[in-house]
Amino acid sequence: MDFQNVLSENKDGILQITVNRPSKLNALNKETIDELHQAFKAAAEEDEVKVIILTGSGEKAFVAGADISEFSDFSPEEGEELAAQGQAKLFDFVANFSKPVIAAVNGFALGGGLELAMAAHFRIASENAKMGLPEVSLGVIPGYGGTQRLPQLVGKGRAMEMIMTAGMIDANQALQYNLVNHVTTQEELIEFAERLAGKIMRNSLVAIKSAIKAVNANYETGVDGFKTEISEFGKCFGTEDFEEGTTAFLNKRRADFPGK
Repeated sequence: MDFQNVLSENKDGILQITVNRPSKLNALNKETIDELHQAFKAAAEEDEVKVIILTGSGEKAFVAGADISEFSDFSPEEGEELAAQGQAKLFDFVANFSKPVIAAVNGFALGGGLELAMAAHFRIASENAKMGLPEVSLGVIPGYGGTQRLPQLVGKGRAMEMIMTAGMIDANQALQYNLVNHVTTQEELIEFAERLAGKIMRNSLVAIKSAIKAVNANYETGVDGFKTEISEFGKCFGTEDFEEGTTAFLNKRRADFPGK
């Protein structure tokens, strides 16, 4: 699939999706959001794709925010529709994606860029990464899930401070805040992400799909995460992966999961 602003490359089951607008510091515009949606949608339908690594092109930015020129003259109704469509098409789509998504933050992740990284299932960052939600400095608030996901990850107080000050934190501070899981050099970032992806791929991706659904259920209003866990746990017993995993364990051999 050919895109203008997104690169997609599958290597041994690991699909690297790269936001590719280096002249704009990979800022998200409508076209890029649409293309990212299509790239993830295609990945969901391809059995060869096991894990996704999401990153930005170049050495300066993961995604340095949204393309402000596209919505600077919007009405309140248009602004609300912008947030609703963006969340449904990309940010919630990624957060609830059935295959593991690792964000490899290789530089600035600001505004919509940080919101995109937070939508991934977990994040690693290069040492030069800077993260923040500067929206209030523009007279608006984060609209792609930032006010919800940031407190879930770093706690209410730190999230309030980051949002109210519109300031940036560096990679080490993000690690202390639990906003990212690991910090590496920029040169090692993708290789490190691939090693993590490899560890994930040794396990049952069918079970991981259920785990993603169960974990996310805890953050959905009106949903009992424990009931979702019980349901998904039960479903696992009907899979070929469960049969292979338990048989391999009892026979003291490594499991070879069929992914069914």
